[in-house]
Amino acid sequence: MSTDTNHDIALSILKEILKIRRQNSEHTPHLDAQEKLEQVKAIQLPRILSFVNTNQPIKFILPAFPAKSPSPKKVLGHLPDMAEKISLRFLNELCTRITQLYKPGAKLIICSDGRVFGDLIRASDDRISAYQSGIQRIISQLEANHLSLFNLEDFIPFAKHASSFDNIRLHLIDQFADPIESVKQQLLAEEGGTLLYLAITRFMLEDGLIPHDNRSRSTLQKDAKKRALGVIQASRAWAALLDNQFPDAIRLSIHPQPVNSLKIGIHMIPTVDSWLTPWHGVAVKVGSKFELMKRSAAESLGGRIVMLDQQQSHYEIDQP
Repeated sequence: MSTDTNHDIALSILKEILKIRRQNSEHTPHLDAQEKLEQVKAIQLPRILSFVNTNQPIKFILPAFPAKSPSPKKVLGHLPDMAEKISLRFLNELCTRITQLYKPGAKLIICSDGRVFGDLIRASDDRISAYQSGIQRIISQLEANHLSLFNLEDFIPFAKHASSFDNIRLHLIDQFADPIESVKQQLLAEEGGTLLYLAITRFMLEDGLIPHDNRSRSTLQKDAKKRALGVIQASRAWAALLDNQFPDAIRLSIHPQPVNSLKIGIHMIPTVDSWLTPWHGVAVKVGSKFELMKRSAAESLGGRIVMLDQQQSHYEIDQP
């Protein structure tokens, strides 16, 4: 194919991704829509073009699907449910649409990060394993052939430590992370970093509000701040490991990203909250469409739990 043809194909692939891009005007309030698009294109188009020029499938990685939140106010249980099923189907369909534009197609590797910081988010390794098995089962049931899973224990240099997940996490931090105090200083030195720290702290605090925990609010807040720093440190280490493992892959994210970021934030399921994810919420069928919300919100709206495969799956709400 000609250079111009390859460029057009790469641009059509990028436009398909941008249809589902999570946007956050706070990152670049001074830029108009066209200026933002041009900045994204400047970063992403050459990376997509490198696959097209060599006639290789577009390779995406998405750090996501760690484990269900421990908060009963957010989720139905610890196993994947309709929220994950909708999202996985959506990701596979994205790759299918790209295959219609570009014959070699696309592959999306879900880099499940629950093992990375399970100890910090209060998710046991048994629950993380059960969640990952559930994700793999849904992928198989959907015949989502464009999708695959990559977990921390799949990183070959760590294989000899696979008998202990705690040891694997220690090796991740030792080999790929900055010291925790350095991470804190970096965050507090930038407005975006401070906002991220506050957002993760809020998540940690919400998830920590579980029944029978009688600690004071100030104690819970202090604990949430400490765990938030740990999560950010571990997440950055995971990102560095993934850069090592998949250096050429197009990096997707479940959070909004600046226009000049190497990462592209994407939506997987309609939600009014740009930070809500399938593992921090429930799927709610309103009329004929699904949207994502916290369990407490679904129940306050009169949602009814629907059972599928002997498991609580999602909520239904009648439209007036």
